[in-house]
Amino acid sequence: MSVARVTEITSSSTKSFQDAIEQGISRASMTLKNVEGAWIQDQKVVVENGKITAYRVNMKVTFILTD
Repeated sequence: MSVARVTEITSSSTKSFQDAIEQGISRASMTLKNVEGAWIQDQKVVVENGKITAYRVNMKVTFILTD
């Protein structure tokens, strides 16, 4: 039997939503062990002077707890 925990994180990128997701998962994996998946809860862009300057995602990351 395994037990999982979910933690919510926000990640940002100047390139794309995909890059923000990949950076968030990469960073979460440095701290959290046994990352199994993520649910992208929300996406947002930051606009300055009519141009997109940042892509942000809020995600819920699932990881398996170990003994």
